[in-house]
Amino acid sequence: MIVKTGILTEMLSNIVSGKIEVVDMSQTLNENTPVIQLPEPFKNTGGFKFRQLSKYDEDGPFFYWNDFVAGEHCGTHFDAPVHWLSGKGKDSVDTMPLKNMIGEACVIDIREQSRANPDYCLSIKDIQKFEEEQGTIPKHSWVIIHTGWGEYVSDHEKFYNVGEDGQPHTPGISKEASIFLAEERDILGVGVETVGTDAGIAGSFDPPFPNHHYMHGANKYGLAQLTNVDKLPPRGAVLVVNPLKIEGGSGSPVRVIALVEKV
Repeated sequence: MIVKTGILTEMLSNIVSGKIEVVDMSQTLNENTPVIQLPEPFKNTGGFKFRQLSKYDEDGPFFYWNDFVAGEHCGTHFDAPVHWLSGKGKDSVDTMPLKNMIGEACVIDIREQSRANPDYCLSIKDIQKFEEEQGTIPKHSWVIIHTGWGEYVSDHEKFYNVGEDGQPHTPGISKEASIFLAEERDILGVGVETVGTDAGIAGSFDPPFPNHHYMHGANKYGLAQLTNVDKLPPRGAVLVVNPLKIEGGSGSPVRVIALVEKV
């Protein structure tokens, strides 16, 4: 019998051998996982809540299982276009094309700017600098904004970074950069380490939360609260993003993995 091999067989072999590293880019879900907080009068998404049903006891002597409740935008999560008014009628998590769950990761490092100014927003100049060094951002890719904010996930005070003005001060992406990436580069979407894909103060921008407005209006996606971004190269990693198939869902907690070729 001849065993047929091909590209997928070779990739699997490289994963098993460790030539391709599988990087977990998701936060652990528990009741301490940070969740985005909106000001009144807006309603907030719920956090993660866990209820044990049985654990090899009188409620189930042979098995361990649990119930959980979680908001669609809890922990490391996926934003579908229908999440925003500008994306009304566009993709939800159950209607998005399956091929859009897989794409190259283009990682733009703005850690230095974010340390100097926590309100810093990725600019077109940052994108141009990246492309001068790494080549043009390809269609059907994820742009991951590396701010270093993933370091603060266990320290809620630093992660939310609420100032004396009562506003969260976390980095994001400028209106101009969002439009450029959605329209000129036709990417899948953007991913961030912060609690949302816009800057903390983006509610004061015009329009409010411009990345949500322009990305979702262009039927593009968002990833928030990513971890281990520092383990990715600027180009070449493959991102696998699988939201739950929630009917009409505006988003979903997600287990994001990256496939990284070891040099």
